[in-house]
Amino acid sequence: MAAGRSRRFGTADKRRARLADGRTLLASAVQRAAGTFADCYVVLREEDDPAALGLSPDTRLIRALHADRGLGSSLADAVGVLDGMPGPEALVVLLGDMPGIAPSTLALLGRAASQDTILCPVYGRRRGHPVVFGRALWPELADLHGERGGREVICRHASRVREIHVEDAGIHRDVDMVGDLASLQEPSRHG
Repeated sequence: MAAGRSRRFGTADKRRARLADGRTLLASAVQRAAGTFADCYVVLREEDDPAALGLSPDTRLIRALHADRGLGSSLADAVGVLDGMPGPEALVVLLGDMPGIAPSTLALLGRAASQDTILCPVYGRRRGHPVVFGRALWPELADLHGERGGREVICRHASRVREIHVEDAGIHRDVDMVGDLASLQEPSRHG
């Protein structure tokens, strides 16, 4: 998910912020996900230029037509596209401002995914990202709108939630403000 306006970051587009290795924040997160999952799509606004965001030309895109309405609307747009595709039994919702999630965490979540569950990684007794939604929940994701993301679906289906304990502080490290970029350089524990 990378279609938000990130107003807390200031006037700059945080997706273009450069990390110590020279990659953009978004490109780093996308490369981490694409290195783990066979099918990886990046959700962008209609007007976004993928090259300017540091994405490679072969990056698969979904354009969120209702991105300005909020994360829930962008997620609904994405699920509307993905639901028409055969195959995957689950959707891993990764945020484009979280490049520090360990590949082992992503792989663990991918292996544990099923059609009927919601998976939430937990580190230090606190849930983080990404969240995995089984395909049975996709119709409800497709009905989301506004700012609220999948949290409403998680609350409605508490009995389907399975917490996956990981040794990965990266599930909590997102970049909301310019100062948060420094936190990506701090060591974190990865299982």
